[in-house]
Amino acid sequence: MPETKETKITKETKVTKEIKKTKKKEISLVIVESPAKEKTLSKFLGDGYIVKSSYRHLRDLPKKEFGLDVKNGFQPKYTPLTRAKQLVPPLKKISKIAARVYLATDYDREGESIAWHLSQILELPPEKVKCITFHEITPEAIQHAIKTPRAIDQALV
Repeated sequence: MPETKETKITKETKVTKEIKKTKKKEISLVIVESPAKEKTLSKFLGDGYIVKSSYRHLRDLPKKEFGLDVKNGFQPKYTPLTRAKQLVPPLKKISKIAARVYLATDYDREGESIAWHLSQILELPPEKVKCITFHEITPEAIQHAIKTPRAIDQALV
């Protein structure tokens, strides 16, 4: 469904309200892979954290052409997925004002790839972005992950 001016305004207003809702001056953005984790982590982290879902991958190699630029050192050509057009603008807006951006993806090749793509799409400076990993969704596991962040593991990307 094409985005109308009204739905765009509603989305922008929703993001602005969410930012203002946090009582703390410093906001951290946590991006998870699934909407189910988004709801659960929001409850665990509370004020000062905005939790959003990337709904997994946001871009891929093109389907209708060769995905590598042979003349330019075989650089990949990524194209945004359809859902990225709706998800990226609010994520960018929040990430610009956030002190930190935590990418909470699975610690495997696919999860690190999602984290790397997010950092590229959102144009996040390396010092601002951290990855967190947890193997169970409990308040203790989430708090431990926030306290022990790591960089994106380029060996897995």
